[in-house]
Amino acid sequence: MSSQTLQLITSHRGASFFGVDKVDVSIGPLAVRSRRLAGGRRDGVLLVELVAGSTKVYVLPDRGLGIWKIMAGEFELGWQSPVHGPVHPRFVPLAEPSGLGWLDGFDELVARCGLVSNGAPDFDEAGRLFHPLHGRIANLPAHHLDVTLDDAAGTITLTGAVDETRFHFHALRMTTSLTLHADRQRVSWTDTVKNISDRPATMQMLYHVNFGPPLLGPGAELVAAVEELAPRDQTAAGDVGTWNRFDSPRAGRSEQCHFMRHRPDEKGMATAMLVAPEGRHAACLSWRTDTLPCFTLWKNQAGLADGYVTGLEPGTNFPNPRSYEESQSRVVPLAPNASMRFDLAIEHLTGPAVDATRSRLAAIAAIAPPKVHAQPKPGWSRA
Repeated sequence: MSSQTLQLITSHRGASFFGVDKVDVSIGPLAVRSRRLAGGRRDGVLLVELVAGSTKVYVLPDRGLGIWKIMAGEFELGWQSPVHGPVHPRFVPLAEPSGLGWLDGFDELVARCGLVSNGAPDFDEAGRLFHPLHGRIANLPAHHLDVTLDDAAGTITLTGAVDETRFHFHALRMTTSLTLHADRQRVSWTDTVKNISDRPATMQMLYHVNFGPPLLGPGAELVAAVEELAPRDQTAAGDVGTWNRFDSPRAGRSEQCHFMRHRPDEKGMATAMLVAPEGRHAACLSWRTDTLPCFTLWKNQAGLADGYVTGLEPGTNFPNPRSYEESQSRVVPLAPNASMRFDLAIEHLTGPAVDATRSRLAAIAAIAPPKVHAQPKPGWSRA
């Protein structure tokens, strides 16, 4: 039994600057491998592969420590974006006038949205872009990264840090700790966002967790203990009766979004389980509702070639423009040196574990019937 810590990136103030591009280390059922990708818009992206037993996780330090894909044995958790990533941030035009440049790099299973803003593009009174779609954190590089392999505990843990700073405006630091267990197909992580300025600040965070085939397909179902639900807009209003079920891909179909709040368990954790059409596989996303009280279900049931995908998105707020969310008091205040912690996990389930989780969520849901709005809710949607 042994433990080993590898430093892959150290470039923060006061430290020697270095980065290790190529790593290949194994201890028992644990392994870490890293490499720089070459060619196309992937060129230069650092890809870190973590292995614990039958689980593999691909982390992108250059893209805000996002999770590109998870392999649970031969079962893939992720989606097939028409953007063939992972895309290097230098090819993502966040500042383009439409505010939609973020979509040029959108390819991950888990893409963080924040830290200053996390929603739709926000424009000032003159029509100039103020905050781009989903913020900047997913296109900022980590300045610290290390990986610890602990054979005795059967765990592999990645820790890293990403700064979102602008002189005279804001200074926020996200520190991440992500853990895999060799005996369970589960990935858990904790993000701590700290205001490293001497001035008060505000922040937002949203986790864009995206699943496509084979988990998503006609007959797939989302199981959750929902407390309250409302469609984002009129397009989604027609889907309220079938909000938790999924159709076949159809070219040209518009996206639908539902805003909701979930009922947590006795530990303060909410869970949303996406069950595959055949019912034997599922992915559970769990998060703390005290720090991530809002949830968005994004259903993009377009053609396969155009990105057939659904997004499970816990957040500090709903993904409207920041100015609107601020008017509804859905931004997180941070005093100097104060921080906010976010705890999440993704787990692949099969067979009886799917049924057991369904029963557990049904028991939580039975506490009280959900409040379902047929139309967008004032205060939740700009409409």
